[in-house]
Amino acid sequence: MAKKSVVKRNNQRKKMSELHRAKRQALKDIYHNDNLSLEERMKAQIKLSELPRNGSPSRHRNRCALTGRARGNLRKFNLCRIAVREEGLVGNIPGLLKSSKY
Repeated sequence: MAKKSVVKRNNQRKKMSELHRAKRQALKDIYHNDNLSLEERMKAQIKLSELPRNGSPSRHRNRCALTGRARGNLRKFNLCRIAVREEGLVGNIPGLLKSSKY
């Protein structure tokens, strides 16, 4: 199980990235627009760099919903590989069958 503080920090980063998504995208569109002047594009880049670092979506890490494990996650279930196996064997994931059984 991952530390609670790490899981909490990651959840906070996810909220921040959702909060600043529209503003970041607008500034990126201005920055990448070749029709605008260089000064306007540089101002957009400076404003983008002034936004909080944790607002960047690349700082969010996919973690297991049960254990908080950061590696071996399956996006379809939002669980790590170990938790998928354990929950699947118990029968808590509908439609998931053990392949060697059939």
